[in-house]
Amino acid sequence: MTMATTTVRIDIDTLPDHLDRSRPSVVAEVIEAALREGGINADCSDIFSHIKIDLPTAQLAAASAVLVELQLI
Repeated sequence: MTMATTTVRIDIDTLPDHLDRSRPSVVAEVIEAALREGGINADCSDIFSHIKIDLPTAQLAAASAVLVELQLI
C-alpha cells in the first residue's frame, strides 16, 4: 500500500524575519528539525525560490501546528 503524501511550498521571500532568507538550505534544515521534534516524518529542501516540505498526508494537521509555531503559515 502506498502512503499518501502532501507537499507544502513556502516562498522564500515570505519567510519571517527571524529566518535567514539568504541561507534557504539552513532554513529547510531548521524546519525539518522542528517537524521531526513534533513527531512528523518530513523531508524539507530548498528549491529555487521556495522551501519544499514533503510529509505524510495523515500528519498534515500536526505539521500545520508546527508551521504556525514557526510563523510560516
